[in-house]
Amino acid sequence: MCVKCVPPELVDLTPNDHDRYFRVVNGRRCNTLNPWYVMPADEDELRRFELFHRMIRFVFDDKNYVGPVETVLSPDRDTGGERLRVLDMGTGGGLWAVDMADEFPHVDVTGVDLAPLQPRNVPSNCTFELCDLDCHCLPYPSNSYDVVHARNMHSGIHDYPQFLSELTRILRPGGVLILIEFDLRPVVDGRFTLADAKSGIPGWCAVAEEVQRALRMRGVDTTVPERMGELVHGMGRYDHVFQQHADIPVGFWPKDPTLLTVGQLAWMESDLLILAMRPLLLASGLDEKEVKMLTEAAQRDLYYPLVHIETRLHVVHAIKSV
Repeated sequence: MCVKCVPPELVDLTPNDHDRYFRVVNGRRCNTLNPWYVMPADEDELRRFELFHRMIRFVFDDKNYVGPVETVLSPDRDTGGERLRVLDMGTGGGLWAVDMADEFPHVDVTGVDLAPLQPRNVPSNCTFELCDLDCHCLPYPSNSYDVVHARNMHSGIHDYPQFLSELTRILRPGGVLILIEFDLRPVVDGRFTLADAKSGIPGWCAVAEEVQRALRMRGVDTTVPERMGELVHGMGRYDHVFQQHADIPVGFWPKDPTLLTVGQLAWMESDLLILAMRPLLLASGLDEKEVKMLTEAAQRDLYYPLVHIETRLHVVHAIKSV
């Protein structure tokens, strides 16, 4: 076990623990467990997590997952007497873990994150732990989980292939791995676009490019979302690897009622995301004035769009070899 990968800590937050778990970075509350990771951990971020979770459920036809999860988590499945177990990496507000615990009451569901943002009133089969997952050796036993779920994780991971290797190690043979990541490049009319006047959303694109630059400065591979399937296949431990993507509307322009709901949720989530990126942008060397100009230009494009803004969602599910 490496130095950073101490055993996961059960969440038991009391009013006196605030300074233990949280710090303020450029005006936003962040976690203390991993000082390198400066995405907020506060009420506005919880609201963003909720919007994102609701949006994904619409995209997945009111489900929380893709792939043969119901089969793998069937109470009739032969596990040799072992309890069925689900691990939610980077659980955030814990909504996915709670939903899974409600849907599968015979399954033990564990959500893991850097900060204790999760609710306390949860199903008895749902627990939350604190752990820094940006590590070369995760503190979880091999072959111990039937479903491992990780979404919106890649921007907090320095070595994503190693992270995948660890997820593969802890997944039981026959288990399902689910990875969900948004591409960091803006999309207009089904094509990636750059920060120029022809894009119709130069401010939105400029923020996206600065965020990618800031993450690369921190050693993050920003191409991970589009390559997840390839990376999982490269593990050589899966019989089936499926990657798909969908361009998610951002805004109120879709005519289809379901897509309109998705677009509204994505619009509200994006509005919060622009401001959530502020600590990262300031930490990358930009000054207050530059960040203010960037965020205001991005908000202008979001509030008064000249084109149909989209964002590309990449989804992978893979079944580990028996």
